Amino acid sequence: METVNIITIISIAFLGSFGHCIGMCGGIVVAYSTIKIDPKSSKISQSAAHLLYSFGRVLTYSVLGAIFGALGGVATFSNNGSGILLIFAGIVMVLAGLSLMGKIKFLTLIEHSFSSSSIYKEAFKKVLNSKSNLSFFILGMLNGLLPCGFVYFFAITAASTADPLYGALVMAIFGMSTIPAMFGLGFLTSLASATSFRNMMMSLSSIAVILYGAYTIYHGYTYISNPQKTLTNCHN
Repeated sequence: METVNIITIISIAFLGSFGHCIGMCGGIVVAYSTIKIDPKSSKISQSAAHLLYSFGRVLTYSVLGAIFGALGGVATFSNNGSGILLIFAGIVMVLAGLSLMGKIKFLTLIEHSFSSSSIYKEAFKKVLNSKSNLSFFILGMLNGLLPCGFVYFFAITAASTADPLYGALVMAIFGMSTIPAMFGLGFLTSLASATSFRNMMMSLSSIAVILYGAYTIYHGYTYISNPQKTLTNCHN
């Protein structure tokens, strides 16, 4: 992957984490911080709990990234296949950006509420009430499966790499980049109610998503227009 792509992914994830992620998952962080963490425990113990939760999310995202990367690889049997995949991914990215911005309801239409299943709810409730350190990690893994527009965007980005390793890397970078916001929320619950700040960060990340989608469309076009372009460049 090119350095510029990594920087773009980190920037979008970091900005979006203060806008979208705090709004979507802030309630869960506040809930487990209240139910599972003893306020009298040391800061080191509390920090470890928040990090375990975040690392659980990162693991789930990485696995999803590998799956989507592998699925994307099926379509890259030729330069035209690579170009079509990237153009399609770019278009979906632009639509996702407009949806995150609130201009259209694209992400709302494709969301599937996996979290509504009785099995998921029971597992989530059981883990939320557990006090073990491992339960924080498992809770993060379960949280990573919740339907989320931002996760969809990075899953699409992972698919556009056409490689399970790069796909996992994209999603791992996304997860790691959201840790500062979610970690801070665990200690400063006021972040969840800072609406104006969250809206500003969400707007910035949405614009970045749209621009990255446009770049991906152009990148796909170069595969179709330039027969000499090698397939390995799809991973850049």
